[in-house]
Amino acid sequence: MKAFFALALSAGLLATSATAQTVKKAVGKTAVHLPPDQAQVAGGRLVGTVATNGIRMFKGVPFAAPPVGEFRWQAPQPVHPWKGLRSAKQFGPRAMQQPIFGDMNFRSNGVSEDCLYLNVWTPAKSARERLPVLVYFYGGGFLAGDGSEPRYDGASMARNGIVAVTVNYRLGVFGFLAHPELTKESRNQASGNYGLLDQQAALRWVRQNIGAFGGDPQHVTIAGESAGSYSVSAQLASPLGKDLMVGAIGESGSLLGLQPLPALAEAEKVGTDFAATIGASSLAALRALPAQQLLEAAGKPNAPRFSAIVDGYFLPRQPAEIYAAGQQAKVPLLVGWNSQEMNAQFLMGPSAPTAENFRYAVQKLYGNRAAEALQLYPAATDAEAEQSATDLASDRFIAYSTWKWADVQAQTGGRSVYRYLYARSRPAMTPAMGNATTGLAGGVVKGDAAAAPVPPARGAVHSAEIEYALGNLATNKVFAWTPDDYQVSKTTQRYFVNFIKTGNPNGAGLVSWPATSAGAGGQLLRLDVQTRVEPDQTRPRYLFLEQK
Repeated sequence: MKAFFALALSAGLLATSATAQTVKKAVGKTAVHLPPDQAQVAGGRLVGTVATNGIRMFKGVPFAAPPVGEFRWQAPQPVHPWKGLRSAKQFGPRAMQQPIFGDMNFRSNGVSEDCLYLNVWTPAKSARERLPVLVYFYGGGFLAGDGSEPRYDGASMARNGIVAVTVNYRLGVFGFLAHPELTKESRNQASGNYGLLDQQAALRWVRQNIGAFGGDPQHVTIAGESAGSYSVSAQLASPLGKDLMVGAIGESGSLLGLQPLPALAEAEKVGTDFAATIGASSLAALRALPAQQLLEAAGKPNAPRFSAIVDGYFLPRQPAEIYAAGQQAKVPLLVGWNSQEMNAQFLMGPSAPTAENFRYAVQKLYGNRAAEALQLYPAATDAEAEQSATDLASDRFIAYSTWKWADVQAQTGGRSVYRYLYARSRPAMTPAMGNATTGLAGGVVKGDAAAAPVPPARGAVHSAEIEYALGNLATNKVFAWTPDDYQVSKTTQRYFVNFIKTGNPNGAGLVSWPATSAGAGGQLLRLDVQTRVEPDQTRPRYLFLEQK
């Protein structure tokens, strides 16, 4: 607790002196004194902003060349250097995407293929401080999202003594298209996974440049939620950059799911079939298409889903095989999921979640294994069936893959794994929201004002923990946050901050969080108003689900 208040005090002192001091930056062998709102990076000099509390912000910083023209569907290329001062006061454009999720609130400068920018928040007074670094990857199903979203804002983490970075990466067809011609032109004989390569290029930029912002390039923790968590699991699995991080945080999701990733040949066929549907008979024709036309074609209901694949380069094998062989990055992992990642309707469709209907749905899913499933997801009453339907839907959607990642990392990763269950339900929405509820990814779905109120969630919905963990509740004006919410946020963020700084989430004044043990008998931390440690009772469910 004393350390926490010391950090807050240091941030306050920084606020009073930021306008008067200068920051010393190393450029090669020559030391240059720069004002607090400037930084020298490999591409040139940046001018950002300094908040009244002393936090320095640099937005829209390029970490790679614009992936346009001939660079569409290529690995990220080096930054184009610039002369003079480059403004870093405005978030760069977000990656090409459709407006899919209602909870995404962008501050970025429009939508563009020219999207490879990152943002830095730092409390450091000088480049000599070497503070721990957090690099955060946004969620959005590899289809949407942006580093400018207020829920990812790095100022709160910076106030806790951390240099925070958010990263943009290519999405959808722009970030994950595989095609035989792309594979042929690649020196690595691979295609697809460009969005993951973007993230890795950003990590390499951080390794080279974060010292200019007072960050320690040898102490970088990567984190993300949903697709961002999938990304973290991918970065640990890839042989290309396992030395770029010292710790990892995964919030809801990994690439170690119930279905294997597509292989390169399969993904190439998907790519050629998609190209044929839009009349592009060659790679040149694909690259000649306007970005908006390509986006709209990829967003049609019958279009394929473009996501991570086993490309033979970034991911040489299935991630599950890499982790099982102990070939992933050997770093501490803080990982978990929420108590209601998905609702019962995901499993039941339009049918009411009654005991009878749930048993019927389980029979359709599992056939001669239905009786075993109902032992693990019981349905003696309608209320029990609704909870079991919620649990099974959540497990199949994303909880299983997160559990599998934690389980195998504990077995083969050689470092501590800390597992949580986030259970704090969001409070009621503000009156201005009317009859609304949360959708698939936490998005806001407005209802008919004359309709009956939507039943409240049965737990913490997918993505609900982000604002709590990053200390950004106040940026979300949808919900009527209570003192309990702010207390849960303070607790959750302190665990995250401690982990980023030391690789261990524990600290004074917090419930002791034990590392999970490999195999049966593990424990987890239940994050709620009354945070507590409890035994893992879900393992039998996940062992059942992974049976072929």
